[in-house]
Amino acid sequence: MLHIDAEQTVAALPFDRLVPALRDGFVRGAHSPDRHHHAVDGGGDATLLLMPAWSEGGFLGVKLVNVFPRNAALGRPALSSAYILASAVTGEHLAVIDGDELTRRRTMATSALAATYLARPDSGVLLVVGAGHVASRTADAYRSVLGIHTVLVHSRSGDSARRLADRLSGQGLDARAVTDLPAAVAEADVVSCATLATEPVVRGEWLRPGTHLDLVGSFRPTMRESDDQCVRRGSVFIDTPQAVRESGDLTQPLESGVLTPDDIRGTLSGLCGGTVPGRRSPEEITVFKSVGSALADLTAAAAVYQACGPSSESTMSQE
Repeated sequence: MLHIDAEQTVAALPFDRLVPALRDGFVRGAHSPDRHHHAVDGGGDATLLLMPAWSEGGFLGVKLVNVFPRNAALGRPALSSAYILASAVTGEHLAVIDGDELTRRRTMATSALAATYLARPDSGVLLVVGAGHVASRTADAYRSVLGIHTVLVHSRSGDSARRLADRLSGQGLDARAVTDLPAAVAEADVVSCATLATEPVVRGEWLRPGTHLDLVGSFRPTMRESDDQCVRRGSVFIDTPQAVRESGDLTQPLESGVLTPDDIRGTLSGLCGGTVPGRRSPEEITVFKSVGSALADLTAAAAVYQACGPSSESTMSQE
């Protein structure tokens, strides 16, 4: 069984390769039961997540994720995970893959994939809200699908925002840390939030016509990055049906009646498969809420294994 580390995982998943792979994966589909959530006693809002998926005649896998929000105060990552990949034909374990990099890259690749259907094609200004490990991949992912030339970075920690902006500037981008969030939202073509916020960070009144809002962080009903006005003004799309049960960005407005199930325009599978239309006009405000999918994990893990695995076995596919 292979052990594939973070560096190998990054090398195997450049966004210009991962985004098309995810598009194919969302079209093909896979068996992916609902994610398992388990509260960790004494962990201070800590959660254990289990995400299984398999494709007939292809791969089978499960991701184990530990989410410890209080780690931020300790200067440590809030997420720690591993992916175990096996053959769906024989059940034999094939690889243990670094789950942290797999998660970061498939998360932002999923957002970038959605943006190919929902953002304006001429979008050039990206606002990244958050400066953690997931948010730090946002600009690279979006640049693989859109002509992003300017990146604004906002974070509760000004130092973190400046460090990320400096790194992006070193890549030749016009990148800067910002403190005036309403003004930054109004300037951006795409706003991507990757935080662990429990109260709205972005307000709908700040969004100008034509903006695409990407909500990454909230994966529990008590977590929320956008207010009611965002979903009231925007056309709402989701990565999978789990989003309406798991994310406070949707569960709370659904419970209050601000949003109805019929208001949700469709899933990423529908967008990729052509059964759901995406952006309808340059002035439309679009909202994409993702909670992460086992299908995306399986697709990314298969791509890693095919890039790093033994040549005699690398011909396996999910088809």
